[in-house]
Amino acid sequence: MQLAVVGHTEWIEFGRVDRVPGPGEIAHATDCWQEAGGGGAVAAVALSRLAGDCDLFTAFGDDPTGTASRRRLTTLGARVHAEARPGVSTRRAVTLVDAEGERTITTLGERLEPLAAEPLPWHRLDETDAAYVTAGDEEAFRLARRARVMVVTLRALRRLAGSGVEADCLVGSARDPGEAWDPDALRYRPRLLVRTEGSDGGSFETADGERGRYEAAAPPGPVIDTYGAGDTFAAGLTFALGAGMDVERALAFAAERGAMCVAARGPFGASTA
Repeated sequence: MQLAVVGHTEWIEFGRVDRVPGPGEIAHATDCWQEAGGGGAVAAVALSRLAGDCDLFTAFGDDPTGTASRRRLTTLGARVHAEARPGVSTRRAVTLVDAEGERTITTLGERLEPLAAEPLPWHRLDETDAAYVTAGDEEAFRLARRARVMVVTLRALRRLAGSGVEADCLVGSARDPGEAWDPDALRYRPRLLVRTEGSDGGSFETADGERGRYEAAAPPGPVIDTYGAGDTFAAGLTFALGAGMDVERALAFAAERGAMCVAARGPFGASTA
């Protein structure tokens, strides 16, 4: 299979704390590490591990953080296509992981999205079996629609609506206000809508009216870090739909991938040096 992600990348500084500090408090991290992250990056690495390769259309600033992000993602197996934008900083984030493995994220700087006008090898999307989209301008969404299967995060609902294209699947958290489903936002209903609920599984709805739920998969070990679990789930779903699995099999496969993520430190199970 040929897979692609059109989305954003961030550089994450992680800290493990007993609990997230309240107003005026100070928390002391017991473990610290840095890693490339962001929804596009996490999904691209997850798809690379499933298929052996994945095109990532993203954007970086022309700065050391952008260089480090590109290098790290390439090392992890993604085929990175990105412009380094002069005078622009790559977005960073601070993520605190508490004793229960729950993550709290604070982003620093503007999110950089891939732009269709940038000289990237967009023609590769013509031969792509499945693409997952987290960010981009409206024309980039139209380019991503060249893929046989197009999966889009609910966080990008408004941008999808502006592009005028029809996604095969929309996926997002039922508990995150930033990923709320608005049935009036799109001219076309997605063929599949998936709303995740973490350890409680989630729900799905098809364009022909079928509704149901899926069960969460059991992690292969204790929950260590939930950062990246949602986009790892979405990557698994993208792969499964691209491979032609039916809805129930695709959701079960995606749940297994998400569960594997939470049992590891960081979204990829390893930190940078």
